[in-house]
Amino acid sequence: MFPRLACAIAGVTLSALTSLHSLSVQAKAPVDPGALHTDALQDLFFGEALFNAYQDNYVDAIIGLDTELKQHRLLDDPERDPFRVHFGQAEFAVGDLELSYRMHREAGRAMQQVLQGNVAQPIKNEAAYRLAKIHYQKQQFANALHALELIQGRVPERVRPQEQFLRARVYMQLGRFEEAVALLEDLKGEKSLQGFVEYNLGIALLRAGETEKGVLVLDGLGRNAGSGTAAQALQDKTNLLLGNQLMKAEEFDRARKYFERVQLSGPFSDQALLGAGWVEANAGRFDRALVPWRMLKQRRATDAAVHEAMLAVPYAYGKLDVHSTAAVNYGEALDLFGEQVDVLTRSITSIREGKLLEALRRKEASQVKNWVVELRKLPGAPETHYLLDLMASNDYQEFLRNYQDLNDLYERNRDWLQSLDAFEDIIALRRNYYEPILPGLDVAFRQVDARIKMRLEQRARLAARIDNLLVNRRPELLAKSDETEARLMLAQIREILAYNPSLSSEETEDRIARLEGILNFRLSREFDDRLTTAYKNLQELDGVIAVLQETYQRYVRTRQAATHSYEGYSDQITSLRAGLNRAQRRIDQLMARQGSMLEQLAIHELDQRRAQLESYQIKARFALADSYDRANELQERREDERKVEEYREQVDQLQQAEPAVNPDGELLPTDNPPELEAPAPEAIQDAADGEGAGDA
Repeated sequence: MFPRLACAIAGVTLSALTSLHSLSVQAKAPVDPGALHTDALQDLFFGEALFNAYQDNYVDAIIGLDTELKQHRLLDDPERDPFRVHFGQAEFAVGDLELSYRMHREAGRAMQQVLQGNVAQPIKNEAAYRLAKIHYQKQQFANALHALELIQGRVPERVRPQEQFLRARVYMQLGRFEEAVALLEDLKGEKSLQGFVEYNLGIALLRAGETEKGVLVLDGLGRNAGSGTAAQALQDKTNLLLGNQLMKAEEFDRARKYFERVQLSGPFSDQALLGAGWVEANAGRFDRALVPWRMLKQRRATDAAVHEAMLAVPYAYGKLDVHSTAAVNYGEALDLFGEQVDVLTRSITSIREGKLLEALRRKEASQVKNWVVELRKLPGAPETHYLLDLMASNDYQEFLRNYQDLNDLYERNRDWLQSLDAFEDIIALRRNYYEPILPGLDVAFRQVDARIKMRLEQRARLAARIDNLLVNRRPELLAKSDETEARLMLAQIREILAYNPSLSSEETEDRIARLEGILNFRLSREFDDRLTTAYKNLQELDGVIAVLQETYQRYVRTRQAATHSYEGYSDQITSLRAGLNRAQRRIDQLMARQGSMLEQLAIHELDQRRAQLESYQIKARFALADSYDRANELQERREDERKVEEYREQVDQLQQAEPAVNPDGELLPTDNPPELEAPAPEAIQDAADGEGAGDA
């Protein structure tokens, strides 16, 4: 286990650092399911890599495959490794996984090796497609087209639609819209690309100058893009695109219906409401423009469309000559802009204090989906405001993912460093356990070894004797112990009688001869049975010897395993720890660089939003003052009109009554208009005094 982990640690650290240092700029893409598909799984570790890949744990999958590939190449007899069945697929899958993990440099190198290798043309075609995909994601469109031009003949069917779709998008990026249209027309109806083909086809037609055809294609997609959240979002995006396109062309009536198709709860609803209002306003229907704008005004206060609606609503009221209401709404807008400017200022300050990076490094970032979005719900976290809008930019997404990946790698390295400490503790425990008992075990081992050698020697002698008996019949060699003893006694008696002939007699000779005859007869008669028994006993002895030898081998293996469990790791652990510490320092530097870029990007964006809000504030203040002036002017004009109306009414009343006449019979005026009222007596006296003083 340890060599495997050590190999994994060393492999992934170096490869991940190499790739992350390049700071690729592409979004995380799902791995191609076809690259990891296998009908018959025969290697457990390859299956583990597949499991991690399907769980989007690309780092773990790359670690597993890299480790297996390295170990397989070092095997003395790789044909006996079940991984050999998946070896070629694993090499290809590593490149695909590295591409999914945005390790474009490593993935591109792997694809180049496939292209230059001695493999079948369909495999080379697939490698060329994946290499083009890498270049496209790196926004190297000319290189992507060059890689696609390397494709010759048939492309594997499972990637053919994707290859055609990629080629069409490359053409679009290079301005070759007519060729893109032709490819996309062929791809219509492809289920795996449903909606995306129509969207790109509509864009290509618009860019190619075939506006009506493009609108027609996008109109169909905007009516029904399919079911599911992604399809609904694509449908809303299409309708919003069409609405803005037609509004720019001043076709307001046509644009209105596309804005109205956008869902009110979708991610594009704010822009759609804003656009719907401007369509009506541009057509001079400001009362109708107020409907979507007032609805938008009640939405999230950090959205740019809401800010614009805060100014658009009083603008519409002003156009409707409701200046007092416009002034009230301008006041509300000023209040909101002031609050949001304060929020943005606090956000910028908080980001400069490093709290945004702290939030991104929290454990929840890897456990909660859309963690950056959820950050806004945290209380007392101003740095999390306006992040949703920032996430719309690809640069911010890339910096964010790179930073999160670096943080993940940093934590992995930290865990591996802790694992090395744990390994050292385990090794020390093993050493403390085995070293005291191994000497005693070695003594017992030597005893067993001596017994085995003795049994082997005995077996060799018995086997030689039995083999000799097969060709040289000697029954006495198979005599039992009592029979041997009896034979020895008879031989001893004969020696005694030979030495003392006086003791010998005919009867004694006969008795000795009879006893020897009985004994020889029994041995001769039972020779075959005893020989068979001896052979069977020899076989049983082979079994006993085999058990002893197995015990011997088991002991040797156990002792070697015990010794190997705590010896030989010090240098390896020291080397790994030094490598991990170097990698950790390098990751720390890269994280600081990425974090700084992330903060600068966020602060720059927030500064722009704050500057925009401050600009809105200035406009709102001027508009507010203008609205007050217009409201006062309107009020005065209405008051004058009211007085004129009252005067007319009074004149009409006097004309209807009997008219007064002077002595000459001339009709006298019954009333004077307000501006012709007779001066007060005091004023007349003052005027007379003035004239008299002047005369004096």
